[in-house]
Formats: sequence, structure tokens, C-alpha cells
Amino acid sequence: MLTDEVANRLEQLIEEKADELALDILRLAIQPDHVHLFITGNPKLAPNKIIQQLKGYTSRNLRDEFDFGLPSLWTRSDFVSSAGEVSSQTIEKSIEAQTGR
Repeated sequence: MLTDEVANRLEQLIEEKADELALDILRLAIQPDHVHLFITGNPKLAPNKIIQQLKGYTSRNLRDEFDFGLPSLWTRSDFVSSAGEVSSQTIEKSIEAQTGR
């Protein structure tokens, strides 16, 4: 579902919202059924709030622009992890390995 024109528009929307939230996108990989997003931002902004903002904004816009025929675009699940003791290079390699890029 997240392919071609939809994937391109999704990337634009994520970048717009990231700018609004003052987030820096270090890596973005859009797969047909999920998204990998590696970001940095204000530590006062909770990760679950970032996800909520991104999902809400992208879902609203994509559902207005494309006909998915689904009751909802995103699932309620997500995975968040902080880089902590892992280097950004390790995270980027992990995303590349999972996406085949």
C-alpha cells in the first residue's frame, strides 16, 4: 500500500511534520507495509507524542488524497527505541539491512 505515489507523498508529509516539530530526519525508509524512521529532536518531546503527531498528520492527509478503502491507515502498534549506547551508523545499517537498500 505504501508504494509509488503514496510513498512519495508520505515522505513529503513526514518531512513537513518533522520540520514543524523541529525534528531532524537521519534516515527514512518506507516499505509497502511499514516505515522506519530514525530521528533526533527535542528530548522534552515524548517519543509516543512524536509518533501520534506523525501518524495523525500523515493518515489525515493520505486518506484525503488517496482511496485506500480501509477504516484506518496505521495500526495502533509502533516500536520506539532510543539510540542510547548504539551508534547512529549501527542503526542506519540495521534499517538498510531490513529494507534491502
